Amino acid sequence: MKKILQILLFGTLCIILYACPYSSAYNIDEEPNIYVEDALIGDWLAYIQPQGTSRQESITMSLRKRSDTEYDISFTGYLDAIKQYNKITGDSLSGTAFMSTVDGMQFLNIKINSRVYIAQLVFKNDNLSLLPLAEHFTNKMIFNSQDLRNSVSFHYKTRVHPVLDDDFCLRNMVKLD
Repeated sequence: MKKILQILLFGTLCIILYACPYSSAYNIDEEPNIYVEDALIGDWLAYIQPQGTSRQESITMSLRKRSDTEYDISFTGYLDAIKQYNKITGDSLSGTAFMSTVDGMQFLNIKINSRVYIAQLVFKNDNLSLLPLAEHFTNKMIFNSQDLRNSVSFHYKTRVHPVLDDDFCLRNMVKLD
C-alpha cells in the first residue's frame, strides 16, 4: 500500500512539474542592455484553445515602455490555466520584462511575483509569438545568469524543437493598436 501511495504521489508531482513554464531567480542577462523596440509596444491579441475544449478564448498581452531597456507587461483575458497555480488573483497578470539575445534569438525575461519566466520572442510578418520554455527544458541546477544563458544556448543547439510549455504559448498574436 505504501508503494502504491509513493507511485501515485510521484506521478502527480511529475504532472504538476511538466505543466509549468520554467521559472528562475535569475535572468539571462544580469542587467537589461537591449533598448525597447517600438514595434513591440502596444496591445497584442492571441486566441488559444483550452485543453479538453473546442472553443477559442482570447488573451491580450500589453507591452508598454517602462524605461529605455525595460517593458511593463500584462496579460488579460482567459487566464484560467494560470489561476490553478495561484499566480493570479484579479483579472490580469502584470510584471516587467526585458529583452536578451542568445545565439541570435530573442528572449524575454518576464518577472512576475519575484520569479523570472524565460520566453522566446518571435516577431515575423507583423505577428508576435511568445513561447515560454517548459519547466523541464534543462536538468541542470542554475546558480547564476551565466548558467541560465549557457543552458538556453545548449538547449536550442541540441534540439530540433525546443521544449516549450504549449499550454502557455501565445502564437501569432496580432497588434490591436
